Amino acid sequence: MKPFHLPAALALAAALATPAAVAQDVIRIGAPLPITGPLSPEAQKQQRGYDLWAETANKAGGIKVGNKRMKVEIVYVDYQSNTPRAVQAAEKLITQDKVDFLFSPFGSGAAKAASSVSEKYQVPTIAATASSAQVYDQGYKFLFGTFTPNDTLTEPLSDIVRKQAAGVQRVAILARNDLFPLAIAQEMEKSAKKRGMNVVYFEKYAIGTLDHASALAQIKSQAPHWIFATGYTNDLILMRKQMADLKIEAPVVTMIAAPAYQEWIDGTGKLSENVTSAAWWHPAVRYNGKDIFGTTENYVKAFRARYKADPDYAEASASAAGAIFQLAIEKAGTTDRIKVRDALASMKEMTFWGPVQFGPTGQINSLEPPVFQIQKGKPTVVHPPAIRQGELKLGVQ
Repeated sequence: MKPFHLPAALALAAALATPAAVAQDVIRIGAPLPITGPLSPEAQKQQRGYDLWAETANKAGGIKVGNKRMKVEIVYVDYQSNTPRAVQAAEKLITQDKVDFLFSPFGSGAAKAASSVSEKYQVPTIAATASSAQVYDQGYKFLFGTFTPNDTLTEPLSDIVRKQAAGVQRVAILARNDLFPLAIAQEMEKSAKKRGMNVVYFEKYAIGTLDHASALAQIKSQAPHWIFATGYTNDLILMRKQMADLKIEAPVVTMIAAPAYQEWIDGTGKLSENVTSAAWWHPAVRYNGKDIFGTTENYVKAFRARYKADPDYAEASASAAGAIFQLAIEKAGTTDRIKVRDALASMKEMTFWGPVQFGPTGQINSLEPPVFQIQKGKPTVVHPPAIRQGELKLGVQ
């Protein structure tokens, strides 16, 4: 039997009608973000990081795919800080907008919820802001993350406090009832107890809480040596101000993750001083990468030129997610999703973000996250020793 052929004109019309043909020289990456709503400050960071990578790649001629170069287009969808809408946005990006690859929504909770969609359609997805192990323990093959597990933050932090503040025994923990903030609070509880500390208070607050006074009053009554609070930018600005109003002090005050952001420092002013935190990256790190940015210094310089500010870990992680996709696509030599997925799974590359290697669950396992403290209005790295900028300072004792 002879093979069936469409007439040339009809075949051409059919080809032009398909989204793939229209965008044959463009790689489209979907980015569902909470552009409006309470998480909008975090979304702005992600967008800055993604845009810087896309602009840098396109300025260099695009991503090398086999013998040609393809430009990058990022397709944004606002899910309004609502997790069910994040799942819907991911599905829309894949089925209607016809993106080739996907960035996860912001945070562990939304990333986990939306990962079922990218797995269903076998779309390689990189989560730039998801650290909780619960995101990666689903047996999925198409999800990869740029953050190490939560205990890689709480363990070094607890070591430093135990070494430099032996009198710290009583720990109070207040956590946003959301996947990442609660998960890292639970890791903090484990890290503290492992070192013989007494967790005298552990409570959750609801998403959208506008008054922490009652919980903070209970914390004050326990006279803790270490207050550990989790949440996002708006949560922790409010909480830090209310701590001051209630005259709550402790030798160690830790908040995760907002103190890494200039917006939090600006929002709390002098109250930011001596607050400790930890993150997955800091401009002080020094890596010589093979990605589009090359060295950490080059990335920081490019970010400053574009946004007139220093990048924080959330912005850098978004840029890294794009750079990692670029490395995988160029290694695969194709935009075939299965081959790009395999390139991600086998990746062992140095980047401006640090060494990139994904473990069996898809979560990166090759980074050593910095611990820092706000000193004189700036994040100052106190760990690891290779990039230390200062020593831990204790508050009121």
